[in-house]
Amino acid sequence: MDTATAIYLVIGAVGVGVLALSLLGGELLSFLHVGDGPVSLEVVAGFVGAFGFASAITAELSGTAVLAPVVGLVAALPTAWLALRLGRAARTMPTDATPRRQDLVGTLGVIVTAVPSGTGYGEVRILLGGQPVKLYARAEHPIAAGAQVFVVEAPSDTSVVVEQTLQIDPHTPGKA
Repeated sequence: MDTATAIYLVIGAVGVGVLALSLLGGELLSFLHVGDGPVSLEVVAGFVGAFGFASAITAELSGTAVLAPVVGLVAALPTAWLALRLGRAARTMPTDATPRRQDLVGTLGVIVTAVPSGTGYGEVRILLGGQPVKLYARAEHPIAAGAQVFVVEAPSDTSVVVEQTLQIDPHTPGKA
């Protein structure tokens, strides 16, 4: 391995190191980020890494140091563009709103652990945002495990006040 190849490999390794730092702690190296422009840390890391490794491969295979930076530049530009597009897509990806305590009120659930009357807590399983969530449940009247309930209040993020819903027996018409 000649000196040019080693230098280009070091340049590529620096690009990979900057990319790893940007992914793990991008805020630490935010001095390279200029607003919302194209000079983000990911773009710089992609450009430097692709330039270094493509130049090293070319220098090793061709044996000449003249062609290596040209090939490195040709490889680095699309890599930087791709890093720009992927970084923007990741930062502007739409996500669902974070569920709040108010979102619990009005949901239906099933009692998992019986709810005693008064001040004791049982457990209820509800679906919140399509995901099952188990919460502590309190009620005015005791409710047995397996009963369907309606959440009427959410005093905290992990506990709810429930009321038992009317269970309709599908096998006996007209009977509740």
